[in-house]
Amino acid sequence: MLALRLLNVVAPAYFLCISLVTFALQLFLFLPSMREDPSAAPLFSPALLHGALFLFLSTNALGNYVLVIQNSPDDLDACQGTLGRRAPCPPPSTHFCRVCARVTLKHDHHCFFTGNCIGSRNMRNFVLFCLYTSLACLYSMVAGVAYISAVLSISFSHPLAFLTLLPTSISQFFSGAVLGSEMFVILMLYLWFAIGLACAGFCCHQLLLILRGQTRHQVRKGVAVRARPWRKNLQEVFGKRWLLGLLVPMFNVGGESSKQWDK
Repeated sequence: MLALRLLNVVAPAYFLCISLVTFALQLFLFLPSMREDPSAAPLFSPALLHGALFLFLSTNALGNYVLVIQNSPDDLDACQGTLGRRAPCPPPSTHFCRVCARVTLKHDHHCFFTGNCIGSRNMRNFVLFCLYTSLACLYSMVAGVAYISAVLSISFSHPLAFLTLLPTSISQFFSGAVLGSEMFVILMLYLWFAIGLACAGFCCHQLLLILRGQTRHQVRKGVAVRARPWRKNLQEVFGKRWLLGLLVPMFNVGGESSKQWDK
């Protein structure tokens, strides 16, 4: 349990450090390296478009990250009874998390990178957090590949060029042909690639469970769920105005699960 609580602190710190390093590389390395195109209008300059797109992706990723932490799942400790009062028994989808030390409604899993349980109130923000984190990492990898390609005059036209980049760069780094800053960017390329693929896979898996009306906890425990149309399941998590949440990180809009429990 002590190791889990320690991981609950280290993992968010790791995520924030990666975010700060990515933002610093974009601001102080990738953006200045982009030359202004004289033939293009200032409004559509490569640096401006790149900065706007990265700001959009990173803002939505960090915004939903904060909302996952703020929108803690409903605490159902009251069902144990307080001062002689006893609340209605929670539905079978609840679960007691040992790390958070509380019972949560529609428990899916405990996310160590946010230090919080994922349940009825923050599932939507968690899915969007995974989505935009994946897009931000993969976009940063593309920008980093363009930077390394220009600085080291490396062509990535061959499909295996990216796979052989790391071992080749390590040998060139010890021989002095590759600078420390360039080697750091190359290492970050593989880290962005790994995080981007992991978040994309997790997002797709989570969306599949939502469409089925299931949670990861229910799948692990083999709990049967009532069959419903996938549109109904999607609306329960993302709300009636779910498209608005794809553009701007915000609290759940029109969600049904939390409203039903509040009643």
